[in-house]
Amino acid sequence: MQRRRFFQKTGAAAGLATLAIPALAQSAPAVKWRMSTSWPKSLDTIYGSADRMCKRVAELTDGKFEIRPFAGGEIVPPAQNMEAVSNGTIECNHVLASAFIGKDTAIAFDTGLAFGLNARQHNAWMHFGGGMPLVREMYKKHNVVNFVAGNVGVQMGGFYRSEIKSVADLNGLKMRIGGIGGMVLSKLGAVPQQIPASDIYSALEKGTIDAAEWIGPYDDQKLGLHRVAQHYYSPGWWEGSASITSMVNDKAWAALPAPYKAAFECAAAEQTMAMLADYDARNPDALKKLIGEGAKLAYFPKDVMLAAFKASEELWVELSGKNPAFKAIYPKWNQFRQNEASWFRVAESPLDNFTFAEVAKLKT
Repeated sequence: MQRRRFFQKTGAAAGLATLAIPALAQSAPAVKWRMSTSWPKSLDTIYGSADRMCKRVAELTDGKFEIRPFAGGEIVPPAQNMEAVSNGTIECNHVLASAFIGKDTAIAFDTGLAFGLNARQHNAWMHFGGGMPLVREMYKKHNVVNFVAGNVGVQMGGFYRSEIKSVADLNGLKMRIGGIGGMVLSKLGAVPQQIPASDIYSALEKGTIDAAEWIGPYDDQKLGLHRVAQHYYSPGWWEGSASITSMVNDKAWAALPAPYKAAFECAAAEQTMAMLADYDARNPDALKKLIGEGAKLAYFPKDVMLAAFKASEELWVELSGKNPAFKAIYPKWNQFRQNEASWFRVAESPLDNFTFAEVAKLKT
């Protein structure tokens, strides 16, 4: 109820929450879809967002269009979420798209690149900066239509069993990390591992891996990773914007009545804002709890950040040379990144930095 009142009062997603969808005729078809996700149900932020999106679609269609969400592994293994949508086994999913860069490295542009756009900038790029047509063109060969359906914001840099004092400490480090960040870290000598959320804790506890990143304080605390790897680093430079995608099978999408398509797009747009707001509200208190329970908060050394940035920029050139789809999108994305950086450096960053410093001095 609180979320519904919020959207009603603010006109969320540029008025999409109050989008006037025509009253559905009695003869409107009943449509039932299945949505596979990559998340356990215990993560009430990210899985909860998928669940709320599905419920909103039903609300907007008088219950005619029903989407049933499934937790990771319930209907297909998380690693097969994209393939299941592509081949029509399921109609849609709810994922971090960059987990599937093994199929096409250009998919990373749908989620976010290392040292790239923040959440606001990514949404600007996708919806008003020309990103959506480029990304959708890339997805065509996979029989997928993509929709932005959430964002977790900038992530944390993960939990480590040992301190990271220099770039040399990354050499041979076995780390649970997916997507483009793993490719960058491999250039620095780390060994990226693809492990679903449900298995991260045990892998860290047994020493199968040396480090793991997930999302941020609220979800990280739920996974309990700080109990087996105390060193908690910031920032998660590989995902300054971890945009969440709902991939939809193209034939299933084409078969939907227009009002159902509008309902789906409306629900996705609402959750794009709601998920980010949810994380922003929950992460501060969760971080305090993590520290109180023994997590040792630290920032990556500057030489690590510089080496990671250099490796990232080199990787974009390499991927452009190997993948025509990546090459087609990268120059336009990079130009947008430069424009956004120049603007945020003028207004956003100076105000934020000043305000954060002064607010920290205030007594509560």
